[in-house]
Amino acid sequence: MVGVPIRPRHAGVAVAALTALIVSGCSGTPDRPDPTPGPTGASAAPSAPASPPTDDPAARAAALVATLSDEDLVGQVLMPYAYGDSATKVSTGSAAGNQALAGVDTPAEMIAKYRLGGLILVGFSADDPTKGNQETTNVDNPKQVHDLTTGLRGAAGRLAAGPAPFLIGTDQEYGVVTRVTDGVTILPSALAAGAAGDPKLTEAAWQAAGAELAAMGINIDFAPVADVLATRSTVIGSRSFGADPKIAAAQVGGAVRGLQASGVAATLKHFPGHGHSADDSHKDLPVLTQSAAALQSGAWPPFSAGFDAGAMAVMSGHLDVQAIDPGTPATFSHKLLTDVLRGQLGFKGVVITDGMNMPPAKRWAPGEAAVRALNAGNDLILMTPNVGQAYDGLLAALRGGSLPRARLVDAVTRILTMKFRLAAGPAEPMSTLNTPAHRAAADALAAGAVTVLRGACGGAVHGPVTVTSSGGRDGTRAALTAALTAAGVTVKPSGGTVVHLVGYGDGEKDLSASAAVTVAMDTPYVLAKAKSPTLLATYSSSRASMTALAAVLAGKARPGGRSPVVVPGLPATTCKS
Repeated sequence: MVGVPIRPRHAGVAVAALTALIVSGCSGTPDRPDPTPGPTGASAAPSAPASPPTDDPAARAAALVATLSDEDLVGQVLMPYAYGDSATKVSTGSAAGNQALAGVDTPAEMIAKYRLGGLILVGFSADDPTKGNQETTNVDNPKQVHDLTTGLRGAAGRLAAGPAPFLIGTDQEYGVVTRVTDGVTILPSALAAGAAGDPKLTEAAWQAAGAELAAMGINIDFAPVADVLATRSTVIGSRSFGADPKIAAAQVGGAVRGLQASGVAATLKHFPGHGHSADDSHKDLPVLTQSAAALQSGAWPPFSAGFDAGAMAVMSGHLDVQAIDPGTPATFSHKLLTDVLRGQLGFKGVVITDGMNMPPAKRWAPGEAAVRALNAGNDLILMTPNVGQAYDGLLAALRGGSLPRARLVDAVTRILTMKFRLAAGPAEPMSTLNTPAHRAAADALAAGAVTVLRGACGGAVHGPVTVTSSGGRDGTRAALTAALTAAGVTVKPSGGTVVHLVGYGDGEKDLSASAAVTVAMDTPYVLAKAKSPTLLATYSSSRASMTALAAVLAGKARPGGRSPVVVPGLPATTCKS
């Protein structure tokens, strides 16, 4: 696969040098009709620059920005969700949802009306800690997603900013937050990668995953999670690579390199570090009480590693950092996003808000919240609860002076630069989905993650075996049963050596006192209460993780993982290194 030459930390847009050109261009005499009037009336577009665009993404972005009207500029910083699994044909219910959200029936109409810079595909699953802000679902299977993204891109191609690829993103983190689950290669969770401890395995697996996203028409992934799991956060949990900043940093770098080698932008989240609070920003405003020095050493190394790997985007978190800007969510904090993220840490790429439909962001009306977020240093406004109000609020603030034109131009220039960088990425065919080579990359990562926290290192389970689980895990239990059978282990419905599975959200009540083996398929903290003589962790319930677990239980593989978080009373592994 052809790599995308992107290193935004060291190759950022020369914003100051471009601003004079862009601002003067925005005041030029109109020389073309505006094909898509905006909701509040379209201002005329300025004349195009005399020199043709070059192959340099930043120069192409600057040239395009200089041609855009106020309405076009405002639309480029909006990346809402929409209802429906097609760009142009939606159900009655989806049309009603889009009317409430944006005053249109279809996603394509939303793109045209508001000159949108991008759209996020949303969805949810039973164990999804982010389901609180997933209002609908756009994803079903790869062909449907590909057809949807093709339609969205077609609608965006008719906009004034059409020469730059439309951004289509989703939260494909793998583990409990995975939007597209059918017909694609499913990687084990980030925590599993942390347990495997080999960034090269992580890079290979995420490059395979990125190729599949690109094939479906998704060009930005809101992943990887760069949060260090400093607390027992259930909203971050196995989405993190672990509790050690150095280990997490190496893993983040691997994931970024893999994704972006496939032409998909990586987004580090959630700055300045959601794992440093156990509270859930989908419900309230988490407070980070650590000192600035503690955050610098304990929360920010994975973000810096991601920048060094070339990460194109960072997601700001709805987090109250008491030591730097008390009482202000980081999403709206100029001190954190401009002074620290850009000034101190040197990030040059695109800053994206976390969902603006989450409670900490809804303390302000959609228009005011969008303006505040942009003025703080965000470039893209994600998942506003009302597209029309956000659009009108930004446009009014631009014309009234409370949103400086230079700030908006700066944001759009960064966005378009990223888009043109993505345009240089490889075009992946749909046939790349779920190939044997991709599954092998996921299998290798999952195999490296299996950890023994109590019991003999790699001792086979004497058959026959009975697989049990906490409630609601019939599919995973069936997957392990099939994998054990394929590995030569006899599995019985009852009466055998009990292997008990627990996963996301499970606690002491979900354990089995009679189990010979207990396996944690999410964070392994629950194992501290387990009575089984053998304790294992896979950190994930993916097919690859169950296959790897079966190989260990059958005595055909040595479990080489180390717990990336501390479990009281248990070692990181019982296996000698």
